[in-house]
Formats: sequence, C-alpha cells, structure tokens
Amino acid sequence: MDCNTKQRTDIEDKLNELALQIESSIAKICDDWLDGPDKLIDAMRYSLLAGGKRIRPALVLLAGELCGGDRRIDMVPAVAIEMVHTFSLIHDDLPAMDNDDYRRGKLTNHKVFGEAMAILAGDALLAFAFELIGRYYDGDAEKRSALMTELARATGPGGMTGGQVLDMLFDGKSGTIHQAERVHLMKTAMLIRCACRLGAISADADESQLEALSEYGKNIGLAFQIVDDLLDQTGTQKNLGKRTRKDKVGGKPNYAVLADSIEVAKQRANNLITEAKKSLEVFGEDACILCQLADLIIRRKT
Repeated sequence: MDCNTKQRTDIEDKLNELALQIESSIAKICDDWLDGPDKLIDAMRYSLLAGGKRIRPALVLLAGELCGGDRRIDMVPAVAIEMVHTFSLIHDDLPAMDNDDYRRGKLTNHKVFGEAMAILAGDALLAFAFELIGRYYDGDAEKRSALMTELARATGPGGMTGGQVLDMLFDGKSGTIHQAERVHLMKTAMLIRCACRLGAISADADESQLEALSEYGKNIGLAFQIVDDLLDQTGTQKNLGKRTRKDKVGGKPNYAVLADSIEVAKQRANNLITEAKKSLEVFGEDACILCQLADLIIRRKT
C-alpha cells in the first residue's frame, strides 16, 4: 500500500508520543492500583519502567484508533500487554533460561533483586495484567472476557510460553529454519498479533477489520524477530543494550544463522512486511501509520 505524501506521518515522532503516554499511564496505574510488599513492587516497577520501544502497547492504541476506538479506554489493554511482555523478559533473562545480565542497557531483574524475587515479580506482573483488564477496563463483561481470552491465548501453551519451550528444546545442530520460524511465530509474533487484536476488539472492529489486523500483526511479528536475529549477529551490546552473538554459540533458533545467507534472512523479513501491508488494504489510506510502522521494523538498528 502506498500513502499520499499529505497522508504521511513521522512514525518515529508518533511512537515517541505514544511511548510517553504509555509510560505515564503505567506509572499512574502502578501508583494507584498496585499493592503488595515493597520489595516486590520495586522489582515489578524496575523492569516495567525500564524504557523500551513500547511497540506492543502502541499497536493496541494504533489498531484501536484505526477502528474508531477511544485511546483512554484502549490504554488499559495496552498497559496489560506491556505487563505480560515485561514478565516474559524477566523470566527469559533468568539463569535457567537465557542467562542474560543486561536488558535495555540496565542490569537484568535477577541481577538486582535476586532470582527468587525476579521470578515472583514476573508472576505478579502476569497476574496483575489480567486483574487490570478485569477490574479497570471501561467496557462490558463480554468485551472484558474477550480481551482476557485473547491475552491468555497469546501468552499460554499455544503462544509465548509454548514458544519458549520450543526455544529451549531447539537443537542447534539439527534444527531447521522452519522449526526456528515456528518458535518465532509462537514466542514473538503471537503477542504482537494479540496487541493488534486487543485494539481492534476494544474498538468494536468488524470481522474483516479484525482478520486484517490479525494477519498484519502476525507478519510484522515474524519480521520483527528476524530483524532481531539479524541484529544479534551484526549489532553490538552498546547499541542493543544486551549481549549479542549469543544465539549461534548457544545453538538458539536464529533465522539469520540458519538461513543460507544474511541476504536470504533480510529478504524473508522484507516479504513479510510486504504481506503485512497488503493485509491492511481494507482500511485504505487510513492504515498509512501502520504501514510506516511495518517499514520501521525493517529499518531498526536497536
């Protein structure tokens, strides 16, 4: 899809604007509604407010906006999915998983608070994400149920958690690129797809809109992880804020390592972005901002 020049928006400025709103909402929600032992709350806030691109909550808001939603209402599922994402990062970094010391340029949660507290902080963020929708989302019971079901499906055995299991079981010597893509689909793309669906559901999107955003989310999610794999092989810890070149050493399912060449991996990512943008044709030029976000995923350096 091509956008007219007058319809274009600076996507980076838009994402920065949304990130500031999201971070402000996260801080307010933590201040107003988060309750528990101080040490646990400190550990939760440490990772939740550690910065980052906020791509998943931004997608909730952008998808909702595209379908005529209300950003104030959509912010609750947006913050909820960021809590789920943060829980996954805390647990991913643990010694039993990826054993990373840095995340977003800061010490990982378990390096600051200890392994036990990091596990509990992740557990609490996951639980609170669903409490947030159940208690504070400004919609009827049917819509709250739909939002929680979507988030649970993307997080559970058929989604991110199942993807992490496949990641751990992946054999670096005999694993194939198709197996790696299945890991990426479940571990990364399902949650990004979910973000688009949460925004659409919150905004009462029709079936064709929901399907279009689902396909878009799946494809940019896969492309996002392929670019992440490429950056793991070509980037630096200084730029990325985390250890690099660990996937090949650890036998992880890295698309850039398993592809015939770096160029083949780049082409796969580009093809996915093309498909993602094509799926948005039902929205016409109103979808230009999401098309620009798709293009930004290919260009990203961090």
